[in-house]
Amino acid sequence: DDAAARAFFERHFEPYQATQEDGSDEGMVTGYYEPLLKGDRVRTERARFPLYAAPDDLVTVDLASVYPELKNLRLRGKLVGNKLVPYPTRKEIDAATNGNGNGLGRVNGFKGKPIAWAEDPVDLFFLQIQGSGRIELPDGSHMRVGYADQNGHPYQSIGKLLVERGELKLEQASMQGIKDWGARNPDKLPELLASNPSYVFFRELPNGLTGPLGALGVPLTGGRSIAVDPRFIPLGAPVFLATTQPNSPEPLNRLVMAQDTGGAIRGGVRADFFWGFGDAAGELAGRMKQRGRMWVLLPRSWPGMTSSANGKNPKN
Repeated sequence: DDAAARAFFERHFEPYQATQEDGSDEGMVTGYYEPLLKGDRVRTERARFPLYAAPDDLVTVDLASVYPELKNLRLRGKLVGNKLVPYPTRKEIDAATNGNGNGLGRVNGFKGKPIAWAEDPVDLFFLQIQGSGRIELPDGSHMRVGYADQNGHPYQSIGKLLVERGELKLEQASMQGIKDWGARNPDKLPELLASNPSYVFFRELPNGLTGPLGALGVPLTGGRSIAVDPRFIPLGAPVFLATTQPNSPEPLNRLVMAQDTGGAIRGGVRADFFWGFGDAAGELAGRMKQRGRMWVLLPRSWPGMTSSANGKNPKN
């Protein structure tokens, strides 16, 4: 029960307030969810936009093996001769699909292996941002897909770009606002999507999972899982999150678990709050951009930590 759980954490853990590198204790809290897309396992007239598996020629280098201070950072690319060069960007990968009509041939050095096809390119783009989701197939069944790898290019926010261009106001640059803009401007949409060079590859997941798999390889729980920057917050740690509901001053204070990571999640006080599956979760996730504070609960025997009763900050 709640009392037993509270007693367990108070007895075995000590809270340490997370801070930014400049010493400030506030950061950004956004939201994500598990979306539902319409599509098919094969390319059809309606389902024309591929979800690619991780390519065979994608090379990932764990930098920590050479530079321990770069733990949790990876370098991605492909070998050309004996040199590692950047992997194709989103624009180049999309050209491989649009150039030959099926996404299977080699264009710009990319050879795709589609595992499914989506009906809407904007929904597919946001599936890549969320990292996992479900595809509703023509027979009504669902195919669950999850993050497999990424092309190594940095994530660029298309919402921020639309604001800078004067196409949207800052308060309109939510997932829903961007989708509405795309519906009104279909001729400008391909160029906008291509402005984000990052590209995510997928793998099929078992349908029996209780939720999408996070970076720890365990199912996420709606309302209780967050994505963090593992350079600052250890994966698997309980975290007390103090923020507010999306677009609201109403408090959202609860114990959550650091179970995931994300390309845009950078900093000591930075979290992406997992809302769950479906449209209602998507509404909340799309509107969430709140200020928040975080306390990491670490075992009292955690190496290198202070032993103060107040739960101050780590020594290093």
